[in-house]
Amino acid sequence: MENLFNISPEILSASKKAMTLCADKLREIDEIQEYNQQKMIQAFQKAKISESHFVGSTGYGYGDRGRDALDEVYASVFDAEDALVRHNFVSGTHALTVALFGVLRPGDKMLSVTGTPYDTLRSAIGIEGNYPGSLIDFGIKYEEVNLKPDGTVDLNAVKETLDNTYKMVYIQRSRGYSLRPTLTCDNIESIVKAVREVNKDVIIMLDNCYGEFIEKKQPLSVGVDLMAGSLIKNPGGGIAPTGGYIAGRKDLVEMCSYRLTTPGTGKELGATLNVSRELFLGAYHAPHASGEALKTAVFASALFKILGYDVSPEYNESRGDIIQVIKLKTPEALEKFCVGIQHASAVDSFVTPYPDDMPGYEDKVIMAAGAFTLGSSIELSADAPLREPYAVWMQGSLNFHAGKLGVMLAANEITGK
Repeated sequence: MENLFNISPEILSASKKAMTLCADKLREIDEIQEYNQQKMIQAFQKAKISESHFVGSTGYGYGDRGRDALDEVYASVFDAEDALVRHNFVSGTHALTVALFGVLRPGDKMLSVTGTPYDTLRSAIGIEGNYPGSLIDFGIKYEEVNLKPDGTVDLNAVKETLDNTYKMVYIQRSRGYSLRPTLTCDNIESIVKAVREVNKDVIIMLDNCYGEFIEKKQPLSVGVDLMAGSLIKNPGGGIAPTGGYIAGRKDLVEMCSYRLTTPGTGKELGATLNVSRELFLGAYHAPHASGEALKTAVFASALFKILGYDVSPEYNESRGDIIQVIKLKTPEALEKFCVGIQHASAVDSFVTPYPDDMPGYEDKVIMAAGAFTLGSSIELSADAPLREPYAVWMQGSLNFHAGKLGVMLAANEITGK
């Protein structure tokens, strides 16, 4: 193969070894992709999707067939009773916040069983930043159970803490900017069983960001009541220009819809403008795009393991999301990695990323992403706060060949050869 990007012989040789190492895992991902793609097509067929569903509405959006059918598609593929899929969710954090405010009331108690949530959700809850309008500001009580030293959920501590006074148990599937393991559906099922031993009625809510279409199982099929995520991550397939989703029990989704719009109007309102076709097309591509991102993560894990770095997960481990963590040891190596990812991009390849302050984050953050959609995490990207152990969180790639190139160029940048 032609070496169009002048990658060093050392990195080319290591990449060949990495491909041999992870060959079985890549075949396993192919099987997951095929299953989830068939399930998505089946969801489209059940909803009887036609070209007429792609027409956008204006104004109030009354009677928008496409909007309602898209909800049906997502509900079907996620094994949910109902779903709320909207372009006007501005982020995954927004969708999660709407879900939290949708089902919690002043005086209610929520318990996070996966430690402290991801940075941007902390201000929504009210445990960081002291912003008006947080859950705590509205009198909702928040508590958390610390993870065990190995980063796994402390099920005994969960059972000791939980009682019938809690309204919600909150689970974050992905690791955020931490080094703890991501949760697979088997892990989530173990949490659900432990929770139900103590409280059969508590609402179990999941932050499912980065975890869609990574396994054949769905969190809602193992006992989760409600989950939410972003359309510019896995479920938008790299085509959805913005948006998010909430899916789960029908009564809970309805409550969330009243928070998104108004009590009484709920899902009946909301113009789709001209984005319906992109949201449908993104959903159609989502299982394949998520699998390609997963392959890129597995390859990166194998390559950087060969190059002598600590990685998480290992290339042959089970995965619950598309994120790959690589401990780069120094801020210089971290910045070089992000430069390599940026320079592999089709968009903004000439840009050099630098660490800077970002809303919702306590440390300076460096982000590399030459994306067709700003901030899209299903496209190849890498980001990290500048703090010990100077690990990078890499995710995405709409196709494995582009992702593989990005990982190789990141390695090439670090070695300087």
